[in-house]
Amino acid sequence: MPTILRKDGYRCYFYSHEPNEPPHVHVDKGNATLKAWLRPVSLARASGFRPREINVILSLVAEHEAMLLESWNEYFG
Repeated sequence: MPTILRKDGYRCYFYSHEPNEPPHVHVDKGNATLKAWLRPVSLARASGFRPREINVILSLVAEHEAMLLESWNEYFG
């Protein structure tokens, strides 16, 4: 599971066994986890994050959307 981005305590990564799903990223911080679609950036699911923090994470994903999509395409081909 390659880590793509670390910022403000968040770790953004892919699971290597999910190539058949649309582009997305997983984000963890502590015991909380989130899955966000990349096109368009939107919440797939979250556990352990407060609603305000989910918005912060989605903004972070949107800010780095191009790089995350490029990493997805390079990794999954």
